Formats: sequence, structure tokens, C-alpha cells
Amino acid sequence: MARPRKSNMSRPRAPKPRPTGPARVILLNKPWGVLSQFTDKGTEGSARETLSNYVNVPEVYPAGRLDRDSEGLLILTNDGRLQNRIAHPDTKLPKTYLAQVEGEVTEEALALLRSGVALQDGMTRPAKAKRIDPPDWLWPRDPPVRYRKSVPDSWVELILTEGRNRQVRRMTAAVGLPTLRLIRWKIGDWTLGGLQPGQWRDA
Repeated sequence: MARPRKSNMSRPRAPKPRPTGPARVILLNKPWGVLSQFTDKGTEGSARETLSNYVNVPEVYPAGRLDRDSEGLLILTNDGRLQNRIAHPDTKLPKTYLAQVEGEVTEEALALLRSGVALQDGMTRPAKAKRIDPPDWLWPRDPPVRYRKSVPDSWVELILTEGRNRQVRRMTAAVGLPTLRLIRWKIGDWTLGGLQPGQWRDA
């Protein structure tokens, strides 16, 4: 008797179980230069800071990532389903970024950002984009941003519903506005509020 053929269709992965205790959501203002992980594996003796330098809470993990050279809101949780909802691109959870860019933000550049930008990995989804004044509440960056005296700088607010690798930086560069500094201000309904770099609070 012939054996039944195995199906090539992969089974959907079961979602991570909910925590045995209450779900916890932590909002962290990740400083510049900090990795979005609790260990720096594979780099023995590395002096790079990780989340363990700032958050001493067991069994919480970052929902998504924030580049080492970016600052701002990072959400940590012990709820696997919530973590997936925040981080998975299919949920299209809006994320708000404030970018200091080299050059003057023009209406032409904003129109390109709003309609979607062609990157090496394909067109981006349309973003909400507007020029803003320099945030007067913003902390000074350590180390300071390197400026070119001969080139002006300006600020733009971008709201994205996807999370490709270094997407904001690639989008602004594609429209002629290299990013000098990048802060994530908001994820869904969660915001930084008054958190200073390295500070966190329960949502």
C-alpha cells in the first residue's frame, strides 16, 4: 500500500502563550547607542550597552526593534500575543518618528514620502509626513549630532505602518534629506510622554 504523501503546506505557528501572571507593558525611552536586546551575543568583551543596563524586569522582551543609532519609544512586554500584534507588519500599527534631516524639507519631498518611496526592497507604503519645528522638549543627544555648517537642517514627522530595516533613514535619503537624528515618539496609542533617555514606566 502506498504511503500518503506529506503535504508541502506548512502548519501555522501557534501563538506564544499568554503570561501566567498579569500582562505587563513597559514603555522605555531607549537612548542612542543602546541595542534593542538584553544581551550582546557573539561580541565577547563588547562595551555596547543593551536593555539590561536600563530594565531589570524578568520575562519581558522588546516588541519590535529600534536601531542602535536611533532613540525613543521601545515597548517591552511579557505577553507573546501582544508582542506579535505590536511588531508584526500585517497589523499596520502606526509608528510616529521625528527626524532631523540635512537640508530643507520641501513640499516636493513631502509629496514623495506621502505617496511611497521606491527602495531597493520595493515601494514603501504611503506615509503621513509633515514638516515640524525643532521639538523644544527634546533632550540633547549624547554624542551630539554632527552638522555641516554649510548645509541647513530641518525636522520632519513621519507616521509609518510598516517596519522595514532602517526604513525612515532610507526614505529620507531617497528624497534627498539624509537623517541626522531619529526619535520614535509613538507606537499606536503609546507615547514617550515625559520619559527621559533610559527611563521607563508601566503603560
